[in-house]
Amino acid sequence: MEDNNQNFIDPNYVDPSLLAQYDEPEPDYTQAPPPKMGGTPKAPSYQLQTSGDGTKLDNIFEYAINMDASDIHLLSGCQPLVRVSKELVPIDTMDELTPEDMDEFIKQITGNKERLIDLLDEQRLLDVNYKYNTTRFRVNISFSMDVPTITMRLIKDQLPPYDSLNLPPIIKEYAVKSQGLILVTGKPGSGKSTTLSSLVNEINENENKKILMLENPIEYVHTNKRSVIVQKEISPYGDCRSFHEGVVNSLREDCDVLVIGEIRDKVTMDAAIEMAETGHLVLGTIHTNSCSETIDRIINFYPTEDQQTIKFMLANALRLIVSQRMLRGGYGNLVIIPEILVVEVQVGVMSKKDKFNRVEVEDAMQSGREKGNYALVFSLADAVLAGKITLEQAAREVDFKRQELLTRIVAAGRQRKYY
Repeated sequence: MEDNNQNFIDPNYVDPSLLAQYDEPEPDYTQAPPPKMGGTPKAPSYQLQTSGDGTKLDNIFEYAINMDASDIHLLSGCQPLVRVSKELVPIDTMDELTPEDMDEFIKQITGNKERLIDLLDEQRLLDVNYKYNTTRFRVNISFSMDVPTITMRLIKDQLPPYDSLNLPPIIKEYAVKSQGLILVTGKPGSGKSTTLSSLVNEINENENKKILMLENPIEYVHTNKRSVIVQKEISPYGDCRSFHEGVVNSLREDCDVLVIGEIRDKVTMDAAIEMAETGHLVLGTIHTNSCSETIDRIINFYPTEDQQTIKFMLANALRLIVSQRMLRGGYGNLVIIPEILVVEVQVGVMSKKDKFNRVEVEDAMQSGREKGNYALVFSLADAVLAGKITLEQAAREVDFKRQELLTRIVAAGRQRKYY
């Protein structure tokens, strides 16, 4: 019987022979100081001190804050979990949660407000904000086997300065331009919201603009500096019921910059492109893993008969795509790995073809660094050469075809200290 798997190539497979060619001792993470990139999470050594005055959920909040966690996961039948530097860590001093615990958590998070409880019962989903002391949380409540599950993202009090994110300067250069569409993409937890809010803060500090932000829910709360910022929460009981509705109404609000927390569908993309074409700067996010996938996703929002039209519209309105990945560095800190596509004439021509070819766009990015493009393979090589991640980590992020290119770039960089 023929083996159907004999020609299968695992895209995450790392050829050890490639790595061995350029083997070099990895940095001594126990001696070298960590790079200044978002801080170093605390080691999982905080001992939870329960208080008779606080609820069980309050104790979980305290633990997460002291651990510098990014997320909290609460599921019935499991100990509470926090995510520290991409790793899930159980709170060992707490018992497994019960369905009754989950119900109590929901009452506390919603303030036992009837309208929110009814909305959760009706939609079986709920996104809200919650504030514990001075720390804010973005909360998602859903169900598993008819029992609630809760996921919470900690929102930092202080927005990191854009320059501390170690992102290429071209992103900031495009963000202060007067018009066009800029997209920041990546998986959940890749730092999209932080990058977007840091760009808004740059405009706020340096430009005299009216900035309208549509978010679900609101994360960083901005204060007016040189610009005026209006933040609207998207939810059935929020400031606006949908992103599409908020974008359409923004045309009547005389804003200079529109920020869309998430572009999920055709109607929101239509409105975003219209805003960009009428002289506004539009910043938005999409959950995609690469720049080329982002263009492909947008095109496929539309039926086949409309795809040629949207390709022309994108070529005219889209200015820049920033795709981010977040990797765990050798010091336990998190490292942003950006991929950047400047949508100029060459890419515009490619996108207008009858059949969009993602490989052509990726190849154009690799050969167009002088134009501001920043291919993933080069971004990974930079992080390896800076000692932020290992070559093996980097190789897992690219397909088999680009692993050899990655190792050659790193080898050249190690020999010359530049490339």
